[in-house]
Amino acid sequence: MKELLSTEQILQGLKHYRRIARQDMLRAPETPHPDAFLKHAESRREIYTTLGDYAGGHAADEVLNHALELYQKLPFVTGTAEHEFPDIKGQENALENFFLLVGLDPKTRREARSKRPKLNEA
Repeated sequence: MKELLSTEQILQGLKHYRRIARQDMLRAPETPHPDAFLKHAESRREIYTTLGDYAGGHAADEVLNHALELYQKLPFVTGTAEHEFPDIKGQENALENFFLLVGLDPKTRREARSKRPKLNEA
């Protein structure tokens, strides 16, 4: 992993991601599955807000560890129809975007992903 961003840099990145999610919420009615698209965007925005709130009182490495814990709790929904489980898919997408933001090495992300429960185990 490259050198971890500062908490301020993380907050700036999360703010940018929240704006994108907000734009997606506004354009949901134009999509093939508006309800699912809206829920996906809302779920992403919630994760960015949660991580931003956490970053307000914690060091950057603690924020990353918190994000990894959230990621490991998400059940797998890979292979389901695009419009199914938009809340889980949105959270997963948001956390993976965060990992890209902070430069998490792919091996660490794969290890966290391997600990995630199957959908029927969650």
